[in-house]
Amino acid sequence: MSSSRSVGSWRELGSHLGTVVVLAGGVLVGAINIYLAASLLPTAVADIGGERLYAWNMTVFLIGQVVATMLVSWTLAKSGNIGAYLLGFGVFAAGSALCAASPVMPVLLVGRGVQGLGAGLLTGLGFALIHSALPQRLWVRGTALISAMFGLGNFVGPALGGLFAQFGSWRSAFVVLALGSVVLASLVPKGLPRNGGAGDAPVPVALRSLLLVVGTAGAVSVAGVISDALVRVALLALALALVWAFVRTEKRTSVRVLPRPAYQAGSTLRWVYLTIALLASGVAVETFLPLFGQRLGGLPPLAAGFFGAALSLGWSLTQVVSSSAHRPRTVRLLRVAGPGLLAAGLAVLAMLQQRDASMLVVLVWLPVLLIAGAGIGLAMPHLSVAAMTSTTDRQEGEKAAAAIATVLTMSTAFGAALAGLLVNVGGPSLVSSARWLLLGFALLSAVGMLTAVRTAHNGARSAGTPKSHEVETALEP
Repeated sequence: MSSSRSVGSWRELGSHLGTVVVLAGGVLVGAINIYLAASLLPTAVADIGGERLYAWNMTVFLIGQVVATMLVSWTLAKSGNIGAYLLGFGVFAAGSALCAASPVMPVLLVGRGVQGLGAGLLTGLGFALIHSALPQRLWVRGTALISAMFGLGNFVGPALGGLFAQFGSWRSAFVVLALGSVVLASLVPKGLPRNGGAGDAPVPVALRSLLLVVGTAGAVSVAGVISDALVRVALLALALALVWAFVRTEKRTSVRVLPRPAYQAGSTLRWVYLTIALLASGVAVETFLPLFGQRLGGLPPLAAGFFGAALSLGWSLTQVVSSSAHRPRTVRLLRVAGPGLLAAGLAVLAMLQQRDASMLVVLVWLPVLLIAGAGIGLAMPHLSVAAMTSTTDRQEGEKAAAAIATVLTMSTAFGAALAGLLVNVGGPSLVSSARWLLLGFALLSAVGMLTAVRTAHNGARSAGTPKSHEVETALEP
């Protein structure tokens, strides 16, 4: 069939302005915080000490974020839309305030963990409430806007953090984050529909699955801060074993983190999640792009920092445009072309890495990075909607939407650890390190093309999805 999917306009999405501001704002504060904190930490360490604990700041944040994304459905069932969002903003504000007041590094680490819990809850709620608080025809637009907040945060965070660090006011930056959360929380009662999931049957917490995911996140995060390559490989192997145990546990129990269709034969949902993970992990190369810009391209730190954010900028800008696609064939093409474009962009950038690169070569890096990031933007909103429409059951649909945040968070952690490993493998030559990093993630992105193809092969319809609904969701080849 060739019927096109109904996609609402940006103007129509604007008629839900209060809801959109809350959903997008919640994701944005968490996204900004990741890179803002990274920019501030050197200044914080100079002030309160704790250099040996420096690398654990990201570890505790990511673990908190992963845990919270897995508790979204439970929180919605207990507190409803408004209560869940007030809790998310409140926890994030409390964590930010604790960071601002930290007298020593261990207290700052506690604050970062609390921030992670708040950010994870807000991110998961953002995707879950697209499913429940917006009409289905606006899901693509809403998802594009929410996902764009990750890219925008990656762009704004380093600049804002660098500005505060420049004046030695690292505590003020965390105060600004706390105040921003309070302002957004004040919009929640009027911006969101009341009740939401409140009053639903209690959602049991999948404790065993939760512990396995926390163990996975911990192993990957620690791998990202360990310099010994063999230990890092061992930790990544442990993480993969824990992922395998997680999948086995989820298949055998009725209390699970991921929605039921992810484990049903013929369902495309597993391939959708895997493609999202492979795409999002590619952003991990941004961690090292400022280093390459300074050491290989001779760029000043500020310019190199913006080069590092170019991938996210391309992601954010492109998905705003790609969300207009509505014909099933076009949607399928974008889901496959996205990973391909990211792979091609990273591979070309790898070939452009050279010591003492000329200014012309360095300037070419920028459009290549923007094009590579555009690959993520082309596919991400349509993959997210494919996950949301994997079932017509409301609770399972909300779980499928919230799980997108878990997948994104886990892929970020895996990507960061893998990026560090590839850079170490390529050393001591920085050019070699850059090529190992970029070609390694280009290969992962190319694998994403294969998994994206599988998202269109619906050998058996997802549970609860009637045939007439398949056309609208653009999952039917």
